[in-house]
Amino acid sequence: MKPNFVRKIANWGNFPMVEKEMKTEESLDKIREFIRTNNEVIARGNGRCYGDASLGEHVFSTLRLNKFISFDRINGILECEAGVLLADVLSVIVPQGYFLNVTPGTKFVTVGGAIASDVHGKNHHSEGCFSEYVQEFSLMNEHGDVLTCSRGENQDKFWATIGGMGLTGIILSAKFQLKNIETAYIRQESIKAENLDEIFNLFDESVNWTYNVAWIDCLQNGGKLGKSILMRGEHALKGELPSKYSKKPLHIPKKMNPSVPFYFPGFVLNRFTVRLFNALYYHRQSRKQVNSIVDYETFFYPLDMVNNWNKIYGKNGFIQYQMVIPREHGKAGMKKILETIAASGNGSFLAVLKLFGKNNLEAYNSFPVEGYTLALDFKVNSGLKKLVAQLDGIVEQYGGRIYLTKDSMSKSSLTGYLKNVHNPKFVSLQHKRILNNHH
Repeated sequence: MKPNFVRKIANWGNFPMVEKEMKTEESLDKIREFIRTNNEVIARGNGRCYGDASLGEHVFSTLRLNKFISFDRINGILECEAGVLLADVLSVIVPQGYFLNVTPGTKFVTVGGAIASDVHGKNHHSEGCFSEYVQEFSLMNEHGDVLTCSRGENQDKFWATIGGMGLTGIILSAKFQLKNIETAYIRQESIKAENLDEIFNLFDESVNWTYNVAWIDCLQNGGKLGKSILMRGEHALKGELPSKYSKKPLHIPKKMNPSVPFYFPGFVLNRFTVRLFNALYYHRQSRKQVNSIVDYETFFYPLDMVNNWNKIYGKNGFIQYQMVIPREHGKAGMKKILETIAASGNGSFLAVLKLFGKNNLEAYNSFPVEGYTLALDFKVNSGLKKLVAQLDGIVEQYGGRIYLTKDSMSKSSLTGYLKNVHNPKFVSLQHKRILNNHH
């Protein structure tokens, strides 16, 4: 990547595609100069968020801030620059008997992006968000000053930046706590559910499991609405490993990752092919419950095993729509959402349901609230804006909110929970869109 040039940029959904200035530097002086000489700057990591969250008039790529600073192997504390990928963190820490306390569904996001989005994983109900394990980070503000932010120092910037979508400055580095593991494997149980009532009962029964996630067939209706598979897991202990893994418990076999070589034609993904995929996915598990030992990549990052999988949705791209409905309205809200999607015909390959635990009130810009969250991928087409507006209405009706890291179309009343981030120096296309819609 050249240091500074205008180029076409999109995030992982390939929508929207914009032509903006992109700069990447590792020198603090040059980063400072970029901030001081431009307004409407936004930091961008690896571009694995969706929508227009890390796009702006002047984009700063953090990918050259990719160095490890320190690793306290005794206490499990890692410090690195903000452009380091979680994939690189895992390659260092897993062989040493550590894992991330919280990880999203892809390991190809940066540490800075994980903080700016305050990412959550399959264990929010039990272990919260990424920010709960961040001890401190350094932030370059609108004046080019570098601030150390923690719970005890520059607290206002610390909490505003967590989940603040890059609107408080550029995160340069971070120090965070890791968790101990005995093996690189997960003890997994997969349980099939016939409908929404059954999957909600399974979530209730699984609250003591560290990790819970369900795949949902969102084209079902009637008595099969919410047809799904729950996957719950725990980090496997050495004694639980089969003999083929026990000799190297902290190493997993290398895999051949296939790649999608080109954008699929627009007609490939439609109601019928999604319905076929969903049927095959559900019935590939022949029994009601299957217990297995799987490596951490298979459990946490199944999509990462296919390079460039976003091209399946074609050149027009796709959006991911993720919302949370408060727990007391969870089943009613999800029922209405799934009925609306089924009626629209805009089926989603990837419909993922998770349970959020209590939200951390100090992290006031963080997305999760106690309840159920559903993430859905939709191919961009002529009917999508109407569907998003319908879903927004349901989320608003039940007092929910949408996830800014995935947003590219939703209305401002559902995305307006950001506080203490308004600064003309740091502005994304997303934030500008939300403010314009609001006014």
